Amino acid sequence: MSESRKIVEKRQRLPEWFRMERARGEAYSRVKNLVKRNHLNTICTSGNCPNIGECWNAGTATFMILGDVCTRSCKFCSVRTGKPFEVDKNEPARLAKTIRIMKLKHAVVTSVDRDDLEDKGSSFWTEVIHSIKRENLDVTLETLIPDFDGHEKYLLNIVEAGPEVISHNLETVRRLTQQIRSRAKYDRSLGVLDFLSKSGCITKSGIMLGLGETKSEVFETMDDLIQVGCKILTIGQYLAPTASHIQVQEYITPELFEEYRKVGLEKGFVFVESSPLVRSSYHAEKHINA
Repeated sequence: MSESRKIVEKRQRLPEWFRMERARGEAYSRVKNLVKRNHLNTICTSGNCPNIGECWNAGTATFMILGDVCTRSCKFCSVRTGKPFEVDKNEPARLAKTIRIMKLKHAVVTSVDRDDLEDKGSSFWTEVIHSIKRENLDVTLETLIPDFDGHEKYLLNIVEAGPEVISHNLETVRRLTQQIRSRAKYDRSLGVLDFLSKSGCITKSGIMLGLGETKSEVFETMDDLIQVGCKILTIGQYLAPTASHIQVQEYITPELFEEYRKVGLEKGFVFVESSPLVRSSYHAEKHINA
C-alpha cells in the first residue's frame, strides 16, 4: 500500500469493515512490471483504487487508454486533469500483447475523457477493441467508456467493435451530479446507456455512495437505470483520493449495501455488486457470466 493511500485512510478514519488486501507478492510484481515495461496506464494506479492489492495479487488490472491526463476535472476522481499528450498510435498493440501475456480470460478497459479530439477518442477505442480481439481470440471484453458528449455516431463505433459488455457510470444520483461531475450530465449518461441497450449491448453502470445521497434517491437512480435497459449495477463507497477532493459525507454500512443489492435484483438487474470496496471493474469476470 502506498504512503499516500495510508495518509488518506488515516485522515478519513475508515470504519472497521474496510479491510484492504496488501499489495505484495509475485503476481502483484508481475502485473506492475508488465504495465511499466509496456508503457501502459491503469485506473488502478491513476484512480488510487483501494482494491489494487487484491486485483493485482490475482494477476489482473483495469487498463486505461488514451493517456493518463483527462480533459475533465470531476471532484471525486484522482486522475490528472489538463491538456493531454498526443494519442499513442502503438498503444493498442502493446495493450493487446500485455493481455495475452497475462493470459486474461476477461479484460476491462477504460479511458480518460478526450474532449480535445474531434471524435472524443471513439475511433481510437475501436482500434483498441479490434487489436485486443485479434491478439486474444478467446478473451471477453468490458469497455468502461466516457459519454462522448452523447454523440450516437461515436457510441456506434464502440457497439460495432463488439465488446461483450459496455459500461458507462452515472457515478451518483441526479441531485448531486452537477456538484461532483465535470461536463457530464445525468440525463446524457442515461441517454448513452439507453442507446447502447437499444443497440443490443449488455450495459452496466456504477454509482458511489457516501456523498450525501438519500435512500430514496438511490432507489430512483436504480429505476432510471432499469428504464434504459441497464443489466448490471455496481455500488461502492466513495473515498476521497486526497484532502482537496470532495469529502465523504457518510460511511455506508455493509448491511445497507446488502439491502441495496437485494432491492436492485428485485427491481430487475441481472447482477448487482454492492459493498464498501466495490468499484466499476471489481470482480468484472462475474458480471459477464451473469
